[in-house]
Amino acid sequence: MATQTSAPVTGLREAKKQETRQVISDHATRLFIAQGFERTTIAEIAAAARVAKKTVTNYFARKEDLALDHQEEFATSLAHAVAARHPGESALAALRRAFDDAVVAQDPVAGFSGREFARMVADSPTLTTCLHGLHEQREHHLAQALAEVTGTGPDDITVQTAAGLLGTVHRVLFHRIQTLTLAGQPDDEIARIIAVEAAQAFGLLEPALSDYATA
Repeated sequence: MATQTSAPVTGLREAKKQETRQVISDHATRLFIAQGFERTTIAEIAAAARVAKKTVTNYFARKEDLALDHQEEFATSLAHAVAARHPGESALAALRRAFDDAVVAQDPVAGFSGREFARMVADSPTLTTCLHGLHEQREHHLAQALAEVTGTGPDDITVQTAAGLLGTVHRVLFHRIQTLTLAGQPDDEIARIIAVEAAQAFGLLEPALSDYATA
């Protein structure tokens, strides 16, 4: 009987942890937007979420983790798109398809964060630096994925160049979405604009990478 009941108990425990984590994150985001990331303290977040300060730090090792809570998904997104490319599909085509899907879905990982959140990040030197580091991590993971699927080393110049070009296009488009968001454009209009501009940006890479890392 103990074996049969352990799974539901574990599930409830994990659900409670996830609920607590989400409550902390929601209150942190609200405070960051209201008074700025740099001026908000962990103690204030803990008080708002009605948990101990140590509980906050147990769930979020760094303060910036409270604001940018899709870091792992962001950092590995391009690598995952390459790994999941269709038969006969190049790395460029797979990444282009994945980005187009993200724009249609208005995915936060692609940059659709809302004006208040985008302003919070733009006004914070800490979060701006963290976001820059995440773009670097994403390119690093992409290089590893390209090396794996082409059977070369991650330090190979072709891998490094391809990852740099592909990573740069995604970085430019991400910042373009953020710029349009800060300018007050609605998400639907941003998606329309970015769909056109992404086609132009990815098109620039076609002559060099149209057949590279084809599945």
